[in-house]
Amino acid sequence: MSLASAPGAEFRPPSLAALREAQVAIVGCGDCARLRDYCARVATQKKAAHRDDVYWGRPVPGFGDSDARVLLVGLAPAAHGANRTGRVFTGDGSGDFLFGALFETGFASIPTSRRADDGLTLRDAYVLSAVRCAPPDNKPTPDEIARCRRHLTAEIAALPRLRVVVALGKIGHDAYLAYLAAAHGVRPRPRPAFGHGSEARLGPGLPTLLGCYHPSRQNTNTGKLSAPMMRAVFLRARAILEAPQVSLA
Repeated sequence: MSLASAPGAEFRPPSLAALREAQVAIVGCGDCARLRDYCARVATQKKAAHRDDVYWGRPVPGFGDSDARVLLVGLAPAAHGANRTGRVFTGDGSGDFLFGALFETGFASIPTSRRADDGLTLRDAYVLSAVRCAPPDNKPTPDEIARCRRHLTAEIAALPRLRVVVALGKIGHDAYLAYLAAAHGVRPRPRPAFGHGSEARLGPGLPTLLGCYHPSRQNTNTGKLSAPMMRAVFLRARAILEAPQVSLA
């Protein structure tokens, strides 16, 4: 079941036009002056390894299959990753770790993502961030997360087939729950706790929420998150998709 078929919600087929409209609105967003100033400054000053690159420097929309049943919710673009390439989780170590797991579980066409034109496609998956601009020190403020929620809402509205949401870190987890409360008045009780491998059924017609540590360097270099650990989360997502759906009729 998709969120769009939950009680009180009208089912709508996937809309490429609606998704494109949401993405265009994200790219043109100027709601958070601190983040926009930071992204523009990084795009000008650059990083030595990328001094010849033309940085994207704008808010970063989601990416993937418009018919997706799996949604990944991350934290925010990396200053010299997606803020440079213009595609979420592209051009840095976190993205390589993530797309490697997605490739091994059949959701991605190639195991790495270096550029927005590298041929990567996602199958049955769509990935976005709770915050669409790179924040200083990778730490958006609560107000910035809240202001960005309208973009999360708009993209999810254009993805009506979702059956699984994978929260990549606690901020992604909390952002999705806040979206459910604000957009649909859904507040699961008890509130699902985030943890790696956590799984929460949020209610009839709603996607299953899975927890996964964020593939940041801090987590992967210390061994807090390993490749088998991340792969296991997406194998679980695959198993949920392949399980028979229970009719609500």
